[in-house]
Amino acid sequence: MARRNSRGNVAPHLGLAFSAEHHGNIDVVMNTTGPTPARDPAADREQKRVALGYLQEAWAEARLDGIDSDCLAQACLFAALAEFVTTYGEEAAATFAEGLSTRIRNGEFSLDQPRQ
Repeated sequence: MARRNSRGNVAPHLGLAFSAEHHGNIDVVMNTTGPTPARDPAADREQKRVALGYLQEAWAEARLDGIDSDCLAQACLFAALAEFVTTYGEEAAATFAEGLSTRIRNGEFSLDQPRQ
């Protein structure tokens, strides 16, 4: 059964593209089916930049409190995937997750290494 996202649109698939740069800027594009309101791409990029800043601050604070980076990474992945499942449904989230291994191997999430 397809679940509805917060706007009420059925989203049978979820396509997310992450573009990571050395400075930690991440652009996220979500493609869903059904009508979506027109949004300003610049405003979306700014909101994502600010959101990433919040996450980086929380990460740094947790590290100062002695939380292991691996534990933080696993908790972040869990929270992100749980949000995708809640918003888009299990099948769409699973489809997204299936493509992660190729994207990792292609260096899309490597911040410290130059892109090939």
